[in-house]
Amino acid sequence: MKNVLSITSAAALAFALSACSSQEEMAPKPAPAAAQAKAAPAKAAAVKATKGAGDVGLLDMEKNYMILVTKDGKLVTLDFDAKTKVTKITRRPAKITDVGLGSSATVTYTTAGDKNIASQVEYRAKKGE
Repeated sequence: MKNVLSITSAAALAFALSACSSQEEMAPKPAPAAAQAKAAPAKAAAVKATKGAGDVGLLDMEKNYMILVTKDGKLVTLDFDAKTKVTKITRRPAKITDVGLGSSATVTYTTAGDKNIASQVEYRAKKGE
């Protein structure tokens, strides 16, 4: 009886060890650098948009960027293009040229590399305008 148990234990141990080694062999190998570089744009598309609110401190129409000054005094530089949706708080479509200095704005943007790209700007005109 002892021989049967020891043979069974030895067989179970051998099976467990072979299962572990086959799992290591089946582990996915890391992708080459070229494949990882191709996968990077797909991950960038899944980036969650961020909202920032504050006053428009600078609006450069030639270089297509704006600086948003938050309530904390933080400066956020944002690039924009023709795809950027601009809405006046009265919920009427507007253009980026309608936004004036000192306007209160909420900007939805994504970060790509070292740039913040504005996808939507909602603003309230400066008092008196």
